[in-house]
Amino acid sequence: MGRWEPDARGRMIRAAVELYAERGFEQTTAGDIAEAAGVTERTFFRHFADKREVLFDGSEDMQHAVREAILAAAPEAPPLDAAIAGMVAATVMLDARRDHAVRRARIVEANPAVRERELLKLAAMVGVTTDALHIRGVTEPAASLAAHSAVSVFQVGFTRWVTEDDAPGFVACIADAAVALRALR
Repeated sequence: MGRWEPDARGRMIRAAVELYAERGFEQTTAGDIAEAAGVTERTFFRHFADKREVLFDGSEDMQHAVREAILAAAPEAPPLDAAIAGMVAATVMLDARRDHAVRRARIVEANPAVRERELLKLAAMVGVTTDALHIRGVTEPAASLAAHSAVSVFQVGFTRWVTEDDAPGFVACIADAAVALRALR
């Protein structure tokens, strides 16, 4: 495959997941990923800061979707409902890519350095959610509590979605997690 082939970014993501699953994260280099994708190592680093970041492609797009959905929620929606609407919007980016999400989740779980990056990305999602709730006029501590709770609902729903073979769709997993959260009262 030549460097001029389309979708270099997508090829690198697919190659990375394949190599991480095959060889392990620590044993795979950025150069290995680039070679498998048919690009140069320089091209790899134009797209990704490091080999961990390949697993988090689309994080900014997901944060944008979360923010926009929260801001578009009905004005009378309680903070938690608006925040969960943001999490549901994030599923759109992943729902059609379950096989990739399952493989990615296994790689993340198996590697402490990657788990750390995952936690940083989730913290960023909490920040975006909190900021969007502030824009809606939600004050503290309600904004932070709703944001943390909604991201927890996202995490619990995601974990179920990628670990249970018979799990319903991602949106349903989030809805079930939200019901379970509300039942804690």
